Amino acid sequence: MNNADNEWFLWLDNAHSPQLNMSIDEILLNRIAAIGKPLLRIYKWDRPSVTIGYVQSFDAAPHDRYTVVRRPTGGGVVYHDSDLTYTVIIPPGHDIAKLDRLESYHVFHRAILLALAELGLEARLAPDESSPVDRATMQCFVTPTRYDVIAAGRKYAGAAQRRTRSGVLHQGSIDLKAAAGDENLLKQKLIAAFEKQFNINFIDFTPDTQFIKSAEELAIDKYATDDWNCLKKHGKR
Repeated sequence: MNNADNEWFLWLDNAHSPQLNMSIDEILLNRIAAIGKPLLRIYKWDRPSVTIGYVQSFDAAPHDRYTVVRRPTGGGVVYHDSDLTYTVIIPPGHDIAKLDRLESYHVFHRAILLALAELGLEARLAPDESSPVDRATMQCFVTPTRYDVIAAGRKYAGAAQRRTRSGVLHQGSIDLKAAAGDENLLKQKLIAAFEKQFNINFIDFTPDTQFIKSAEELAIDKYATDDWNCLKKHGKR
């Protein structure tokens, strides 16, 4: 196997507005085929934020106390004031892109299990949902779904995806309590776990100025608008 096949990009990003964080992920998805390798992005929020799933009601989130933005992926309400947030983008044709949604959740969250084990937390993957879930109002860290990461009766990590012809966008969140609030330690363990799970080496990713400009424009034109964030039903994404 070519050594390049074992390389992924790693982007240790800075803190951004919730709108810019979502637009960056969307542009990465649209460009991942040209980028040519899977990419792990770990990023922060410049304010207490909440993201809601694509099909969720805006009223499901506490928009009076947090900045709320709708994700391009599914899933439930996620609070981003005490979590480590990451995104994995997989190019079309990659072996992971060929897995179905649940299979890919399983392999990604096996990496999370490895990271938490290194932190001394004995976690496992949640089994099938035992009761119906109202996804329009679901609180992500209150309502574990299949293959979420749970330990001691609580959820520590979850994720949501969007799949297009461009590739796979996997957005995940890990509760900082898993590392006793130590964000840098959790980040280090996550990176090492991905390297072990997928037998890869990371190389640094640095976006060019045109990428950042495009992301800033999309943040304003889409993710900062009521048309995107407030409506319960949307047109073409």
